[in-house]
Amino acid sequence: MTGYRLIVIGASWGGLHAVGEILAGLPADFEPTVLVVQHRAEDAEDLLAGLLDRRGPLHVREVEDKDALHSECVLVAPAGYHVLVEPDHFALSTEAEVRFSRPSIDVTLESAADALGPAVVGVVLTGANDDGAEGLAAVRRRGGYAIVQNPATAEASTMPAAARGSASVVAELPDIAALLRELA
Repeated sequence: MTGYRLIVIGASWGGLHAVGEILAGLPADFEPTVLVVQHRAEDAEDLLAGLLDRRGPLHVREVEDKDALHSECVLVAPAGYHVLVEPDHFALSTEAEVRFSRPSIDVTLESAADALGPAVVGVVLTGANDDGAEGLAAVRRRGGYAIVQNPATAEASTMPAAARGSASVVAELPDIAALLRELA
């Protein structure tokens, strides 16, 4: 299976560990762009990218407005901004919070599905609200691939349980990096 240009990983409570485990399992020459949308306080410092950067061979940094879609590193949504996906770049938005979150996983997944259709892989991980369920459904409707962490073994099951109905596959956290390598 080829043709995936973007992988959007959404996480909330427990996400630092979960995302870190996935990034640790990806090779340095991983082709699709990876964008991480992790819920965090609007006034959070830029620590998330630095912490994730230590987890694997791929460089991690915060996405900036108008960054090209193809990136040679993992991008992280900055605190206080929604990340919108355009056909060839990312845009940042300060529109209203969605489900008490900015960045919102739904906003990013829905815009990715609209912009890239079947070239998107959406991943919904641990979290304590239902952000990501509608966005993952949009990815599937437009022909993309949807991975959901097994809610039974997630640190917080609400988010993956809400998204489970749209999943192409429900997987254990240790298996998600291997799935992404196969898809790439």
